[in-house]
Amino acid sequence: MMLRAGVRAVAFAGAGVGLVGGLLGQGGRFSPRLDVASHFAPFWLFGALLAGVWALAAERDGPRRVLLGMAVLGILASGALMEPELTRPLPPRATVDAPFRLRLIQFNTWDALADPIGAADWIASERPDVVTVEEETEPLRQALVRRGFQYSRGMAGVAIFSRQRRTYSPFMVPGPAWRTLPGFARATFASPDGGAPFSVVAAHLTWPTVADTWGERRALASLLDRYPRDRLIVAGDFNLTPWSFALRSLDGRFGLERRDRAISTWPARQAVGGTLIAAPAVLPIDHVYAGSAWRTVSVRRGPRLGSDHYPLVVDLALTVPAPILPAGSPAGR
Repeated sequence: MMLRAGVRAVAFAGAGVGLVGGLLGQGGRFSPRLDVASHFAPFWLFGALLAGVWALAAERDGPRRVLLGMAVLGILASGALMEPELTRPLPPRATVDAPFRLRLIQFNTWDALADPIGAADWIASERPDVVTVEEETEPLRQALVRRGFQYSRGMAGVAIFSRQRRTYSPFMVPGPAWRTLPGFARATFASPDGGAPFSVVAAHLTWPTVADTWGERRALASLLDRYPRDRLIVAGDFNLTPWSFALRSLDGRFGLERRDRAISTWPARQAVGGTLIAAPAVLPIDHVYAGSAWRTVSVRRGPRLGSDHYPLVVDLALTVPAPILPAGSPAGR
């Protein structure tokens, strides 16, 4: 009897938390502070679902109706947060044999990376053209350089490693913008189709619980306005889930297609009592965007590599042909 009462209390608590959390998350439409709750929509949904199952299986009459009603409302509130991401149309995909392919790895390697040599070995084995890294460490940087990657240093622990040929690109950020930008790195590369070069911007945004994160998001969007959109690639640890209104806003503001969909990348490991333990990834907070000239070939999550994040491996293909240069132009001779 006591066990049943305890389970009933847990079920009502789960339904209540699921309902309140889902409703608070919906408040993210007008409040950045309430939007923090939207990131945890899967938890609210899970709690409400468990409560609904208990109500159907073990409750009767009034308690059943109350608990089931709370559970249904919680499922609707949290499910409505997740539904746009799960049903949004993705751009057409390219075939695996498409020409002008590019492989990008996005990876927050963690400043407490447990195995930099193993991580570098895996990255090299994937034969990426570009690697965007957040929280880079000196041992990992040296290991990747020894494996033939060029290093492009950015701000605040963000870097780009590449085997693609870099090209010169003038770049200037107005003085006031530096104070509001998140950690970022940028590089411009020769295009695999011989056409216009393409640029890659890596970014590491702060947690949405930090004050004025909207300022750094606006600054990042303004930075991207300096680049041609069609061949631009943006990747990073955004610390934003796709069911948050903050990321939906960036999706529209960037003018690029986000190529990942609900791929959970955090946490891969957590430190507990000074010991790293494996953890199930529950939050999709690493993202890759690309302009209209790119089509997605594949997007997959990499293995657990000693970081608290999983890497993302994204294969893209250029589908817009390089412009035909006039015969008399210097580049066309």
